[in-house]
Amino acid sequence: MPRRTKIIATIGPASDDEATLRSMIDAGMDIARIGLAHETLELALERYQRIRTVAAQLGRPIGIVVDLPGPKIRAGRMPNEGITLIDGSSFSLTPGHADSTADVVQVDYDELLTDVHDGDMLTFGDGAVQVQCTGRKGDRLDVEVIHGGLLMGRPGIHIPSDRLRMATPTPEDLRLADAFVEAGVDMLALSFVRSAHDVRRIGTEPFPRGPLIVAKIETRAAVENLDSIIEASGAVMVARGDLGSEFPIEDLPHLQKEIIRRCIAVGRPVITATQMLESMIHAASPTRAEASDVANAVFDGSSSVMLSGETAIGVDPAHVVSVMSRIAERADEEFDYPGWSQGLAELHLDPTDVVEDAITNAMTSAAHRAASEIGARAIICLSRSGFTVRSIARFRPQARILGFTTDERTMFQLSMSWGTTPYLLDGGVISEELVPLAIDRAVAEGDLAPGDVVVVLAGSGIYKGRVTDTVRIIRIP
Repeated sequence: MPRRTKIIATIGPASDDEATLRSMIDAGMDIARIGLAHETLELALERYQRIRTVAAQLGRPIGIVVDLPGPKIRAGRMPNEGITLIDGSSFSLTPGHADSTADVVQVDYDELLTDVHDGDMLTFGDGAVQVQCTGRKGDRLDVEVIHGGLLMGRPGIHIPSDRLRMATPTPEDLRLADAFVEAGVDMLALSFVRSAHDVRRIGTEPFPRGPLIVAKIETRAAVENLDSIIEASGAVMVARGDLGSEFPIEDLPHLQKEIIRRCIAVGRPVITATQMLESMIHAASPTRAEASDVANAVFDGSSSVMLSGETAIGVDPAHVVSVMSRIAERADEEFDYPGWSQGLAELHLDPTDVVEDAITNAMTSAAHRAASEIGARAIICLSRSGFTVRSIARFRPQARILGFTTDERTMFQLSMSWGTTPYLLDGGVISEELVPLAIDRAVAEGDLAPGDVVVVLAGSGIYKGRVTDTVRIIRIP
């Protein structure tokens, strides 16, 4: 069985040359992530164009997601060798944008002295380093190291989100988004989302005319407003770093499962991210716990699993992608496909008020049942916007999903959809007339062979707009 769960890999200094990008794609990278928290716009755009060039040379539909920095609070740049914090030691935090030292860490948040209170626990990075505020002296906060570690670069600092006065998206987010929308980016990840209004404020055209917006769930408010955020977004990321700081750590695995179930139930791709194979930044193999974490993210129903520092600054980015691909592929083989479908049916979700979407959802449900009963080799979806593909993917069918579209941006956006092989067809209008072309293309690419039975989802053209209203079963001649 080919791997169904998609892999997102972050591109950074260790992985942005053409040879490494080519190796990562060959190893199984489906989507490249460009983070903007640490890079200039000019460098990020160069990386974007380089990824596009390499993917085109290889003939692979590699999607690109640009991760906007958001109202992330960061420390001033650490010395090149980093700063090692020892349990029980003390240092100071102060508002500012200068470089940090071992005695005074600069924090790029003007309201630091007001919004952080005595006794508050603050975390650096993804929660590995924890400090507690012990008091204020002038323009500095004194903190004691509770759990030490190495700080490098410009690590994020987590402050309780209900205290922050910074809006999402920030003016800088909007500036960066405009630049990448002009460049034609496929997906934008929005940091520190707290409400559906935050998602709508990004102001881009609805996908696929504009990028698919990925809402990062990393605050308590986002969990409380989860359903409305999912509805307003094109996809969702379970950002476990800050989420694990907002909630007791024992709650995090259960939050992950619930967020994933709610997303997939309504056809939203969902990404599980943060510290998946973190030891491989330096090591040649992951820990046993990390391997289990990736597999369990697959069992939870994740559409994609994401690598961050492992491929951005790690010693061997392509090898990390290969290891994650093997773990995910093996977990896909053991996935509880019948159990997932049954669990989806038991959610009893409210039906959509959009008639066209309701028709498409009914057709994809029928297609899933038909494919299961006849043991179809694949489900062929013809979709202009990708909605039909995302609708069928929520059922996690054992048959492969072949997603055909005439829109190039939709093709790249489908790189995030679970179990989907994206294809671009010539032609402006999606209709049943393109079915023979889609089948011929899939046979030519080796995804189908004569004698295979496939289920085909397409639109008859009777309804105006994008409506999938026909299901057919075809044996390949």
